[in-house]
Amino acid sequence: MHLIQFETDNRARAVGIVSGDEIKELNVYLTTRELALEAIRQGKKIAELVSELGTGKAHSYQALLDEGRVLPPLDHPDPAHCIIAGTGLTHTGSAASRSKMHQTATTAAEADLNDSMKMFKWGVEGGKPADGKPGVQPEWFYKGDGSTVVRPGEDLPVPQYAHDMGEEPEVVGLYVIGDDGLPYRVGFAVGNEATDHLMEKQNYLYLAHSKLRHSAFGPELRLGDLPAHVEGVVRIRRNAEVIWEKSFPTGEDNMSHSIANLEYHHFKYDQFHRPGYVHVQFLGTSVASFGDGIATEEGDVFEIEIPEFGKPLVNAIRRTSTRFTMGAVASL
Repeated sequence: MHLIQFETDNRARAVGIVSGDEIKELNVYLTTRELALEAIRQGKKIAELVSELGTGKAHSYQALLDEGRVLPPLDHPDPAHCIIAGTGLTHTGSAASRSKMHQTATTAAEADLNDSMKMFKWGVEGGKPADGKPGVQPEWFYKGDGSTVVRPGEDLPVPQYAHDMGEEPEVVGLYVIGDDGLPYRVGFAVGNEATDHLMEKQNYLYLAHSKLRHSAFGPELRLGDLPAHVEGVVRIRRNAEVIWEKSFPTGEDNMSHSIANLEYHHFKYDQFHRPGYVHVQFLGTSVASFGDGIATEEGDVFEIEIPEFGKPLVNAIRRTSTRFTMGAVASL
């Protein structure tokens, strides 16, 4: 079952069930978060609760997309209560591109590996523990709160101080924190964990800065477990022409960490157990156009598609000005 969030004809919020080219409006609950929290309280799966609630009006899926009325499939009414984070070096293709970016040679001896290759090696050796105990920690970063997420189809802002804006096609884990303070996975979605790769390339210690950018995920939320192997396609269009395209494998068969291990190392922190909060966790990528020498330009359109997740995620990039300038901090 796939869900979306959208705005109705009168701009009220609604949850929709994807049914081919139609979106069937869910009865009773207006947000995925409220629906998930109620399922937790009743001890039910979301799909079970959805079936009991039933649906009402049907909408044209394409019309909702064309009119910009499709929302991210999970959010919080207060964006400050939505945590956007991610993990890197989790896929079998990610370490090579990161190592190449920082132009450091790699050898079989760990003492000679750069930090990216060391962390990837640790993940390969200990990221999928078989004994039920926590495995090695992944790379982890903070991207922002819910205010940094744009809708499917909406432009990704590129701030004035950014050096670059490149796509990172990923699967995203979507979670809510229940009344008991424990995390519950709502499902997965396609995501674009857009990053300033040029800034990161200057020095890997700039990684934290490079990740503080807008991102997007959706349009659909896929309930249930992530298949062990899925393959998507990411492309960049410039003036409607495809200038770069690449397939990318994901799912645990293509990862150096298990989903459970990534989830443990995010939610082991007590500060991430606040009831009602939403967590969006980008789970890592294996490809990026930057690694193939592509320099993005304003107006470029990113398209990320995984067939098992429904319609593609499409966002253009747009340069923006910043209201904050040097010396603007006032003394009180």
